[in-house]
Amino acid sequence: MSASLSYSKTTDWRLPRLRRGALAVWRRNALVWRKLMGASILINFGEPFVYLLGLGFGLGHFIGDMAGMPYLTFLASGLVASSAMNTASFEAMYSVYTRMVPQRTYDAMLATPLDVDDIAAGEMLWSASKGLISSSSILIVSVLLGAVTEWTALWAVPVLWLVGLCFAGPALVMSALSPSYEFFSYYFTLVVTPMFIFSGVFYPIATLPAMLQAAVQILPLTHAIALIRPLVSGQPVTQVALHLAVLCAYALVCYYIAVVLIRRRLIV
Repeated sequence: MSASLSYSKTTDWRLPRLRRGALAVWRRNALVWRKLMGASILINFGEPFVYLLGLGFGLGHFIGDMAGMPYLTFLASGLVASSAMNTASFEAMYSVYTRMVPQRTYDAMLATPLDVDDIAAGEMLWSASKGLISSSSILIVSVLLGAVTEWTALWAVPVLWLVGLCFAGPALVMSALSPSYEFFSYYFTLVVTPMFIFSGVFYPIATLPAMLQAAVQILPLTHAIALIRPLVSGQPVTQVALHLAVLCAYALVCYYIAVVLIRRRLIV
C-alpha cells in the first residue's frame, strides 16, 4: 500500500506524446457541443454586436480615428483577439474541470486505449477551436457592420487558432491545479482582466506610461493584437516572427506543464 501511495505522488516529467487519440477527444467534445451550438452561436454573434454597436459607433463618434483607422475598426480587431483569449480560457478551465472532476469523464476515457496525453492534447485542440469559433463570429459581425473591409482579414483566421492554443495552455494548468470552480476567479481577475484592459483592445499601448508599456510586452494578448489588428485593418504587419514566437512559446511551455500536472492528478 505504501508503495502504491508513493507512486501516486511521483511526477512524470516525460515530454507529452502526440497521438491520433487526441483527435478522438476533440471529436467527442465537438459532438457534444453540436447539440448546444444554436445558443452558443447566437451568443457569439449577439455579444460582439452589442459591443461594436455601443462602443464602436457610440464612443467612436467622439473619438474618430485611432492609430490610423476608424475607432470601430480598431475596437473590432481588439475584440476579435480578446474573444479567442476569453473563450479558450473559459473552455479549458470550466469545461475541462467539469469533465475532470464532477462528471469524471476522463476516468471513463482512461478505461479505453486513450491516455492522459491524448486527453490533454485533445482538450488543448478543442479549446483553441472554440476560441476560433467565437473570434470568427466577431470577425463576421465586424464585416457586416462595415468595421472590416480588407481581404487580408482572412489571414487572421489561422492566427486566431494559434491565439486559442496560446491561452488554452495556461488555462489547462489552472484546471490541473484547481480544487474547485471558485479557484478560476483568481485567474480571470488577476490575469485575463488586466490583459483585456492593458493589452491594446480599447486604446494603443503607446498611450500607457513607459514602464507599463514595457510590462505589457510580456503579455501574450499584446502580441496577438499586434498581429491581428494590422491584418484586419489592412495595414503592414511588423515583427511577425517575434509575435508568433511569443504565442508559440506560451502554448508549448504551458501545454507541457499542464500535461505533467494532469498526469499527476489523474494517474493513481
